[in-house]
Amino acid sequence: MKKHHNIKNLRFKDKRLFLTINGEEKSFPLHDISYLLEKASDEERNTFEISPSGYGIHWPLLDEDISIDGLLKITHSPSQKKLVATS
Repeated sequence: MKKHHNIKNLRFKDKRLFLTINGEEKSFPLHDISYLLEKASDEERNTFEISPSGYGIHWPLLDEDISIDGLLKITHSPSQKKLVATS
């Protein structure tokens, strides 16, 4: 399985999400990323699963998912397919 991101040290403080992504500390205001997380209890926020590939984070008590690419505002271009001429 391809490892998309290495996610560590996820925590919440002062209505912000803090985490380490690929060795770099990041923080995000909850109101910018998820209404559900912003309004959640400590128990709901602190019950999460990081996907084995590092693609995203799931909060089962909230049924909420956040992709790391989405947090980092990474966009992916569609795959370029080669055109093959046939005779």
